[in-house]
Amino acid sequence: MLNNSLDFRQLYMPVQPTVRNSADSVLYAECLPEEPLLNYIYCYWELKTCQVLEAPFTYRVVADGCIDIYFDLTDPKESFIMGFCKKYTEFPLENQFHYVGIRFLPAMFPMLFKINALDLSNRWESLDLVLPKTAKFLANQISNTATLAQIKLDLDHYFEKFISKHAIELDSRLLAAVSIILQNSGVLNVEKDLDVGVSARQLRRLFEYYIGDSAKTFSQVIRFQNILRAKPSQQSLRQNKLFFDAGYFDQAHFIKEFKNFYGVTPSKAFGR
Repeated sequence: MLNNSLDFRQLYMPVQPTVRNSADSVLYAECLPEEPLLNYIYCYWELKTCQVLEAPFTYRVVADGCIDIYFDLTDPKESFIMGFCKKYTEFPLENQFHYVGIRFLPAMFPMLFKINALDLSNRWESLDLVLPKTAKFLANQISNTATLAQIKLDLDHYFEKFISKHAIELDSRLLAAVSIILQNSGVLNVEKDLDVGVSARQLRRLFEYYIGDSAKTFSQVIRFQNILRAKPSQQSLRQNKLFFDAGYFDQAHFIKEFKNFYGVTPSKAFGR
């Protein structure tokens, strides 16, 4: 049933910017879940200070089409969920912190937990209001002294057990539409190219439930993410007309959309 969902992982690797300026003081790391979970969870991640910072830290999360659960490892009762976001989000943190998160592949969180992704879009919420059992597990079973490797084992066990006890179903038409978008790196005509046997209204409802926004917005995020992964140089940005190849009308359109998803201009994001 879920064979096609494996294509999501093969076709899409969401990128979050590496931590700059405080590289010696702030660490961001990712690790993979065990094989049975690879269809659902893109990665587990960790964001922590290696020493007390001289000032509070602002962490920027760029649009990536995913839904994340995250928690404060120093107090795992503090857990949250962040839905699909159509622009970047900045989190003001203290001068010392340690967060761990679970990043679900597009469409997989609503499929697993039968929760409408649209209800979570463009915001974060306390996890106990959305998934009280999972929030309770994190609060009671995750040690605040555990390493990411140890936490991974606990999370793998929890989600593998959850999946074994629940019927997992995903609309094949949604799967097909998302696969088309990923295969085309988000560069397509949504009205013409997503011919998966449903009306435009039905398709919008599917995307709102499983993704959290329209197919058009999701495609724009995928297009942006593919540019991030390509890591173009400033020279190639100027000379190769990357924005035309990626389906943008002109450079101004490219810069405006990129800044909306990232928070800074392409030249600043890819500056060397």
